[in-house]
Amino acid sequence: MTESSDRTTPAAFSYPGHGPNARIGIAICHGFTGSPLSILPWAEYLAERGFAVSVPLLPGHGTRWQDLARTGWGDWFGAFDKAYLELAAKTDDCYVAGLSMGGAIALLTAARRDVSGVAVVNPGLSFYDRRVRVIGLLKYFQRTTVPIEEENPTASRTEDGDYSRTPLAAVHQLKRLFAAAVRGLPRIKAPVLVFKSVNDIVVPPTSLAMVRKGLGSTCLEVVWLQHSGHVATLDVDAREIFEASARFFQVHARSHVSSEKS
Repeated sequence: MTESSDRTTPAAFSYPGHGPNARIGIAICHGFTGSPLSILPWAEYLAERGFAVSVPLLPGHGTRWQDLARTGWGDWFGAFDKAYLELAAKTDDCYVAGLSMGGAIALLTAARRDVSGVAVVNPGLSFYDRRVRVIGLLKYFQRTTVPIEEENPTASRTEDGDYSRTPLAAVHQLKRLFAAAVRGLPRIKAPVLVFKSVNDIVVPPTSLAMVRKGLGSTCLEVVWLQHSGHVATLDVDAREIFEASARFFQVHARSHVSSEKS
């Protein structure tokens, strides 16, 4: 098992599978300006149930915002894709999962790889801020902006590094990532599970609407989270996410294996 020795320090981590679920892998992607710490409880829950789990630290994350400004969406996707391929080589069924931007990366991976399924929490594919429409130009006149803050958040806080500012160059890359993920939706044929917070002020409802409209898979399940904000994996409804996703991974892995034998 590989994991951070200090739970307050962002780092990539992985858990080997064991027991009946040992050959089922789940690669999980964290969000924009976040780190693996935001999904650590989810990964630990799945690991305790025997799943093989991998959570990479994306380039430009877990350190400071200046590092993020020097990376692009291809760097973020490439790091996760590598982690997925490494896990898939060790397992019979391999899923992708993610939070926020990590949801977009998971969906894009599903469009490009033969994944067993997708489980995403508040996946981002669109923005509330209309200024994003001209972000490609705006980034030359304004270097950074303040991050989005939730009022009275109930989610646990994590120390993900210094992201007190958000570089607009990185937001432009995020926009490009979202566009690539949306274009890839029709190519996704694997089952998809989406958890959506009613009180999410970060990702607008249009993101879920895009999934519903563009998804190539005929198997889409949406679970509404009534009591959590954006980082729902650390919030009130976290247990519901953990339990429902574990059932999803088991059910579809079994059907996948059965279909191969028939």
